[in-house]
Amino acid sequence: MKKTILTVTVMLAFTGLIAQVAPGTGPGFDYHSLFSPLFYTYNGNEYRAANGAPGPAYWQNRPNYQINAQLNDSKNEVTATVILDYENNSPQQLSYIWLQLDQNLFNDSSRGHAKMPATGHSRYGDANSDFKGGFRFQSVTLVNGQTETNANYMITDTRMQVRLNKPVAAKGGELKLKMTYTYTIPQYGADRTGILPTRNGAIFSVAQWYPRMCVFDDIRGWNTDPYLGAGEFYLEYGDFDVNITAPSGMIVAGSGELQNPKEVLTAQQLERYNRAKESDKTVIIRGKDDVTNPKAQPQKAMLTWNFKISNARDFAWAASRSFIWDGAKMNLPGGKKGLAMSVYPAESDGKNAWGRSTEYTKAAVENYSRRWFPYPYYSAVNVASNVGGMEYPAIVFCGARATASGLWGVTDHEFGHTWFPMIVGSNERRYGWMDEGFTTFINGISTSEFNNGEYQSRKRDPHQTGYMFGPQSEAVYNTPDAMKERNIGNLLYYKPGYALELLRNQILGQDRFDYAFKNYISDWAYKHPTPWDFFRSMENSAGEDLAWFWKGMILSNYALDQVVTNVEYINGDPKQGALISIENAAQMAMPVIVEYTTVTGKTARKTLPVEIWQNNNAWTFKVNSNEALNKVVIDPDHVFPDVDSSNNTWTK
Repeated sequence: MKKTILTVTVMLAFTGLIAQVAPGTGPGFDYHSLFSPLFYTYNGNEYRAANGAPGPAYWQNRPNYQINAQLNDSKNEVTATVILDYENNSPQQLSYIWLQLDQNLFNDSSRGHAKMPATGHSRYGDANSDFKGGFRFQSVTLVNGQTETNANYMITDTRMQVRLNKPVAAKGGELKLKMTYTYTIPQYGADRTGILPTRNGAIFSVAQWYPRMCVFDDIRGWNTDPYLGAGEFYLEYGDFDVNITAPSGMIVAGSGELQNPKEVLTAQQLERYNRAKESDKTVIIRGKDDVTNPKAQPQKAMLTWNFKISNARDFAWAASRSFIWDGAKMNLPGGKKGLAMSVYPAESDGKNAWGRSTEYTKAAVENYSRRWFPYPYYSAVNVASNVGGMEYPAIVFCGARATASGLWGVTDHEFGHTWFPMIVGSNERRYGWMDEGFTTFINGISTSEFNNGEYQSRKRDPHQTGYMFGPQSEAVYNTPDAMKERNIGNLLYYKPGYALELLRNQILGQDRFDYAFKNYISDWAYKHPTPWDFFRSMENSAGEDLAWFWKGMILSNYALDQVVTNVEYINGDPKQGALISIENAAQMAMPVIVEYTTVTGKTARKTLPVEIWQNNNAWTFKVNSNEALNKVVIDPDHVFPDVDSSNNTWTK
C-alpha cells in the first residue's frame, strides 16, 4: 500500500495536478462544490418552462367569493356567510377540497399556540393567553342550484377538509360551497389582525376572517401547511363581492373599490370623496371635528358597505368610529387613475405623522407602477392600527404611532407587497423571502427617489455583514416557521433584499437586472412561481449562470472572506508593474474590486470577475502601476458581504 500511495503522489506532483486539486478541497473554499453544474434537479416541462416562465399548459384553480358580514363592536365579533364558487382548472378531478381556517390559530388549543415560548415575547402570540378564538360554524353546505345539502367536513387545527360524494371534474369543473360562521376578533392577532383602543372608539383591523381556499398546484398538490404565525399565506386569485354591515357611526375601509358611496356617506363626505379622486393633494373626507359631531354622521342605526375587487388573492377590512379619513388621486400608467386613502385616529394625526400617510401611499404606488408593473386596483388605503405592518390587496395595516421616516418606511414596505406577493403570488408559507426580501429590495430604490431622497437611509454599516452572514444565522432557504424567531428579520427581509441589491448593482448591472426582474414579474403576474422559477427566469433574461450566487446567498449560509495576501513587482522593479495576490478564504465567492494606491498618492482600481474562483482559491494579477504601491484594499466600498475586513488591506 505505501508504495502505491508514494507512486501516485509522485505522478500527481510530476503532472502538476496536486497544485490544482488541493486548493479546491481545502477547508476554506471548495470551488467544485460552489461551481458544480448540477444545480437544477429537474428539467422544464409543459407547466413550468426551462426559461423560468409558465409553460404552455400552466393551470391554476380559481375561487370567487360572495361574503355578507356584520360587525358587533360590543362583542368584538364578526358574523358572516360566505358563498364560494370554486373552479377546478387542473387536469385531475378532486374528490375533496381543503380550506384554510387561519383564525383557529387564536385558540389556546391550536398548534401555533402550543409553539409559543412559555416565557418571553413572541410577535405571533402568547402561550399564557387563554383567548378562545377561532371559527364557530353554524352551517357548511354544498349548493346545487336551489338545493343545499350538508357538507361532510372535517376540521384539523387551521385547516378544513370537505369530502365530496361527487368529485369536482377536471379542466373546468365547478363547486359551490356555502358557510355561515361567527368568530371573536383577537385583541392582538399575530401582528396581522387586531383591535386598537382609541379615545373615540376602537379600530378593528380585520384579516384572515373567512375560510380561504388552499392552493392546489402542480408542485405539491394541496398546500395544507398549518398556520403557525411566522409563515404567512399562499392563496388563489379570484373575485370578491363583500358586504360589511356596521354601526352607522363607523367608517369602513376595505380591499377594493367602494360600490355604494351614496348609501353610506353624508352629502359632505360624498362631495369630498369625489373631490379627492381628482386631487393630487390630500383632501380631508372626514375631519377630526366630524368624528365627534353626531350631525356629521349618517342618521341610521346600521349601514352596509359594499366593496368589490377582481383578480385578488385576499380581502381585508377595517372599521372604527374614530377614523379621520383623507384621500388623493393616484396617477397610474396608461392614463389610469386610482384613489389613495388613509384612515387614522386623532391621536395619529399631524403633519409629521399620519397627516402625510396618503402622500406616502400615493408616492409608493405610483413609483412601483412606473418602474415594475402597473398597480392593478383602483384604491389603496392605509389603516392606522395596533398591527405594526401587514399587507392585503388594496389595503394595509400600519402602526398608529409611526411618524416621519418610520411611517414612510412601513407604508412603502406594505404597499410594496402589492407586487410581492399580491401580483406575483409566491408561497409565503414556505418561501417568505420571496415576498419580504423582494419587497425590501424595491423599497430601497423607492426610498432613494421619494421627495428627492427625504428619507434616504445611510449606507449599510459594514458591521451588519457579521449579523447577516455570521454563524448564528441560518440559510434563507428555510420556511419561516423553521427559523429562529430572532433570525426572521435577517433571513426574510435584510439578507435576500441585500442579495438582490448586490445582484443588480455589482453582478448584472442595473439594465440587465431590471429587464430580467420586470420579465419575471410580468410572466408570473397572478400566478404561482417557485424559487426555481425565479432563478431560471433571472438567469435566462440576464444571460448568466448564477447558480454560485443562489447557493451562496439563498440556499446556504455561506460566508465571504476575500483576502489581500501579497504584493510583488515584476523582476523586482516597480516600474514594470505590480503583482497583487488575493485569496478566497471562505465558501462564498464574489467578483473582486481592488483599489491600489502608489507611493505618490495615485489611486486606481481593478475589477475581476467571479470566474477567477472557478478553479482557484488564490489568484495573482498584474496592475500597470509604474511605481511602488503604498496600499492595496479589496472591496474598498464595502459592497460585498466580506465577514472579515481586517485582512482586506495590504500596506507597504
